[in-house]
Amino acid sequence: MQKISFAQDTLPKITVTELGKKVLVSWNNPFTNVTNISVQRSQDSLKNFTTIGSLLDVSPGINGFTDTKEFIPSNQYYRLFISFHGGSYLFTQSHRPVKDTMTDIPKIVKKEIVEIPKYNRNIFVPSKHVYTGKDNNVIISLPDAATKKYSIKFYRADGSFLFQVSKVTENFLTLDKANFLHAGLFIFELYDNNIIIERHKFYIPKDGQPMPEMDAEGDVIRMN
Repeated sequence: MQKISFAQDTLPKITVTELGKKVLVSWNNPFTNVTNISVQRSQDSLKNFTTIGSLLDVSPGINGFTDTKEFIPSNQYYRLFISFHGGSYLFTQSHRPVKDTMTDIPKIVKKEIVEIPKYNRNIFVPSKHVYTGKDNNVIISLPDAATKKYSIKFYRADGSFLFQVSKVTENFLTLDKANFLHAGLFIFELYDNNIIIERHKFYIPKDGQPMPEMDAEGDVIRMN
């Protein structure tokens, strides 16, 4: 058995280390109610993340993941997606790899890691505020709507403007899917007092069809 030879950041903080032509993402997990930890990589610090692996053993303790892709110095970022019992989840902050300054290359306990098949990557996590209901209408769920100055802008998948709800005064509101003219992927921007607080996506299926599996960006996963 090998173990990490240097101090680890405790989740939700992570350590991202450049080890020659590889990158090591490591952490100390203090949580006992984790159901999944996935490692994600992107060339952008805020979006376009792709899941590159998922840990089967999510028990508390020090753990990590080595990216098998050869590292080429560039704008490359890593983060974790962590889900918990009860349905809650979080994303860690994204980090660029930093060069290892240790004399000895840190070694890590090799817990079982699975590469996620392409068709099962990055299952879409909907917004808690704007999402598609069981009848495929769009649900708006906002706390303290009566005392806030919420507004929402809706866009087609290509970014073209669709329509706007200028003032949301109810905590729970349903928008008929007919307002969106067709099925498919849509983008929304949620504002509070004209300050954007969330930008996310949702998908409206065609009538009579179930919600398709989507990747983290909201694109439909097409199985060959």
